[in-house]
Amino acid sequence: MKKQATNEAIEETLDQATDAVLKQSEELSSDEPIGLSGLMNVPVQVTVQLGTTRMNLSDLMQLGPGSVMTLDREAHEPCDILVNGRVIARGEIVTVGEQYGVRISEISPAS
Repeated sequence: MKKQATNEAIEETLDQATDAVLKQSEELSSDEPIGLSGLMNVPVQVTVQLGTTRMNLSDLMQLGPGSVMTLDREAHEPCDILVNGRVIARGEIVTVGEQYGVRISEISPAS
């Protein structure tokens, strides 16, 4: 069941990528299908979201170096991994050398 949900999520993401390619390309012939291999190089925006918060504009304007914003998640909760603004997975923040990374812990079911 989980594999089917993962496949559905991938198919939906590919459908979105196909739509983006069709909109961006004026050279595509309506007689030629794009195919899966034609989509593999389509760039997508991947975002890792630790949490969110809401605040008044006046509170936002008072932020500066050293300010702390409390997010809507507890420290042990997984972060969201978004592709083109849509949550596709969850994971935990890790360090990879001098950089941050994300270890994927679950793939979101297709909705």
